[in-house]
Amino acid sequence: MGRLGRLLRRPRPRLVSLRTTFAVSFAAITAAVTVLVGLLSYSAAARLVRVDQQSAFDEVVRAVREEVSTRTMEPLDFSSTAPGHDLVRPARTDVQVLGPDGSIYDPGDPGLPVTDADREIAARRTSGRTVVHVDVNVGDDVYRVATVSLGGGRGAVQIAQEFSNTEDLLRALQQRTLILTSAVVIGAGLFGWWLARRITRRLIVLTSAAEKVARTRRLGIQVPVTGYDEVGRLGRAFDRMLGRLAQSEEDQRRLVQDAGHELRTPLTSLRTNISLLRRIDEFPPDTREELVADLAQEARELTDLVNELVDLAAGQYDSEPPQRVDLADIAEDVAGLAQRRTGRRILVRASGDTTTDGRPGMLQRALSNLVENAAKFDREGNAPIEINVAGPAVHGTVRVEVLDRGPGITDDDLRHVFDRFYRAADARSLPGSGLGLSVVREVALAHGGATFASRRPGGGAVIGFTVKGG
Repeated sequence: MGRLGRLLRRPRPRLVSLRTTFAVSFAAITAAVTVLVGLLSYSAAARLVRVDQQSAFDEVVRAVREEVSTRTMEPLDFSSTAPGHDLVRPARTDVQVLGPDGSIYDPGDPGLPVTDADREIAARRTSGRTVVHVDVNVGDDVYRVATVSLGGGRGAVQIAQEFSNTEDLLRALQQRTLILTSAVVIGAGLFGWWLARRITRRLIVLTSAAEKVARTRRLGIQVPVTGYDEVGRLGRAFDRMLGRLAQSEEDQRRLVQDAGHELRTPLTSLRTNISLLRRIDEFPPDTREELVADLAQEARELTDLVNELVDLAAGQYDSEPPQRVDLADIAEDVAGLAQRRTGRRILVRASGDTTTDGRPGMLQRALSNLVENAAKFDREGNAPIEINVAGPAVHGTVRVEVLDRGPGITDDDLRHVFDRFYRAADARSLPGSGLGLSVVREVALAHGGATFASRRPGGGAVIGFTVKGG
């Protein structure tokens, strides 16, 4: 009970809409890509700026070293009062001149600190000797300082490059990158939400339609979906599926109603004859034989009707795999079997290519129904029943027709001969359920064809079907 209680108390998982999932996923992917690109861009830009500043500083130091190495120069030559000093004072570069003892001869702006190493360089006899100081704090700024000896103990010149200004620039760039990245992520989230809403709008319509079908069990709901993308195709497929399900439900309902109507007659007759069996000892022998014969005949008709109903409801061997078949061979087999059953002559004529891709069992059942129908309506005839198989006919179809010399078909009956349980007025006394020709129609439709019926010149009927040719 404790475990059951825990299971019952366990919170139900929250449903996350596809729109939210899509928007969050889009924003997350965009954020990851944007952050990655921003970091790589900032890293590359910072490296280029630092390398560029370092190159500029090294170039100034190298120029000073070459100058003091090729010429004999005094501290006065680098003084701010000396003409031409701008040649060694590029922008954002500070210059400070040291005397022979390392004292400040001409201070820089701002003044730079002097270390023992700088004083030692100022007293050097060899010109061009250099000492470099990194991360030198001057006030609130950070500098990179190089001290170059003038040689002969005449002093040195200090060249400084402001380093903190570059870092301030990079920090500003970093902040702007973060702001831009945040703006892109927020924009991507909003755009993803808008795009998800636009994409899932039709899916929501489909979901609502499916939920309405499940709730009301009404299959005739129209699905208002447009477009030619995957969602549009899904909507049209769903609409067609609902249409077929509605048609199937209607066919099933009509089949049950028609079957119930047709089953009442033989069942009523059986019930009447069964009630007479209670008094069978009172009847003369001839009446007894007639009663038993009626019961046997009604049982056979009822069995045939049930079998045809089962075949019709099950889809006429839909589970049978399609294969390459020759309708002329099937006609020969049907003719041989029908001749043994009825004793009638049956002629088969075949012309052209009569092969098709189909289910042999279904096609044989359809052709057998046509031949049995012809034999039933032409019981007293002497002329042979004819089976014509011709292909390819119109639109590449194979045509199968059965011809008899029976009473023919009236104009009113021609429109209904393939309807379920339909029986002509002059055929209601004959055995049969009225399902045989409707099975033929189902088989023809399943093979991409159609049925036809007409009166035969000279008397009789022509009934048949077409299937898609091979």
